[in-house]
Amino acid sequence: MKSVFIFFSYLLGSIPMGVIISSLIDGEDIRKVGSGNIGATNVYRVHGKKAGILTLIADALKGLLPTLAVLLGLSPAWVCTIGLAAFLGHLFPIFLQFKGGKGVATALGVFLVIAPLPLLISIGVFVFLVYKFRYVSLASLSAAAVMPLLIGLLSAPDKKAHIIFAFIIALLIFFKHKENIKRLLNGEELKI
Repeated sequence: MKSVFIFFSYLLGSIPMGVIISSLIDGEDIRKVGSGNIGATNVYRVHGKKAGILTLIADALKGLLPTLAVLLGLSPAWVCTIGLAAFLGHLFPIFLQFKGGKGVATALGVFLVIAPLPLLISIGVFVFLVYKFRYVSLASLSAAAVMPLLIGLLSAPDKKAHIIFAFIIALLIFFKHKENIKRLLNGEELKI
């Protein structure tokens, strides 16, 4: 039964909401415009605020829904595994030949279920850095980096799985942002 949840969580995570929303707006493939990323930031830059927010919400729901569905019935480790499957679906979607987004919004959905207070503080870090420096990538990386620490400080001792999950998520977000990191270091990253 758990493997079925993992499979469907991955499939849900694989649905490329940015591609779908972008194509509904103008028939264009979001992967061929702007930064080429399927996530909310690129959709925002190409199609505007409403489309970007809709993509953010849709991508977050991909992480939130499967995690919430198993929250009360499974151990913290299994809940994190289901959330990780959705996250990996967004990063490596079967529907796009395993070339997906960076996962920040999908991770947000999972953390909303398993660690709401640490997530709220992490969102504060994100908002502050976007406001101060206007780099979404820098804010995303910073928010991902503080999540394992915040979960460790603010969660119950029996939530070790959540800390490990947050650390894995942070590593994968950094991996998917490697080009952004290079541009940040070279002063070439686009501001929002």
